[in-house]
Amino acid sequence: MDIIKKVDRLHELLNEKRPLEEPLLDEIRKYYRVGLTWTSNSLEGNSLTESETKILIEDGLTVGGKPLRDTLEAIGHASSYDYMFTLIQGHDIEESDICKLHELFYARINKAAAGAYRTHECIITGSQYPVTAPKEIPTAMHDMDLWVKTDRAKYHPVEFAAQLHKRFVFIHPFEDGNGRVARLIMNLALLQDGYMLSIVPPILRLEYIRLLELAHTDDRPFTVFMAERVLETQKDIMRLLHIETPLDYFPL
Repeated sequence: MDIIKKVDRLHELLNEKRPLEEPLLDEIRKYYRVGLTWTSNSLEGNSLTESETKILIEDGLTVGGKPLRDTLEAIGHASSYDYMFTLIQGHDIEESDICKLHELFYARINKAAAGAYRTHECIITGSQYPVTAPKEIPTAMHDMDLWVKTDRAKYHPVEFAAQLHKRFVFIHPFEDGNGRVARLIMNLALLQDGYMLSIVPPILRLEYIRLLELAHTDDRPFTVFMAERVLETQKDIMRLLHIETPLDYFPL
């Protein structure tokens, strides 16, 4: 059984128990708001712990001794996360939605650049591949928008979400926050198709970066990696809903 078939089997088991609709969606939204905010920011070097992130975005209490930017990133990501959930009832991911997600994340850090495409060249540390030149970004984003509309149905939902993440990161349209927006739109695509979130824990950062770099020439391992993250979230939800996970889904 390959990883996509495993994901689909747990998807079926979850839907047998309780369709992915309200109020389960609201419970999932609340449960992963801290987790996705913390992991996504941590992957980019944010120093807040999961507990500190929870205190900040749920209780509104700042954490002493932490950089102001780390605080602003957590607040901004939580805002983007909330907006992501307003889009899941549709089946479109518009260019304007992507810009709005970035605007909500980045407005407290640099209002002028929030939701606006970068106008300067950008080099990704550790990558041998160039990202899209500034003057070509509007066309590249328009083309990606068209690809979403015309080609989405050609992919399995998990494969499409991984492809969307990859394509967006390779464009790298904003001055900062591209990785976080990529993970948000990937998860938006998954939720729109009724699948669980793909959450990359900080401990897997190096593998995540390595596979994303490899995806320039072979994106299959990156897709498998993201599918594995969906599978782990499914197991987590099944545990919370007291659904027994088949024994062959656990490593020996």
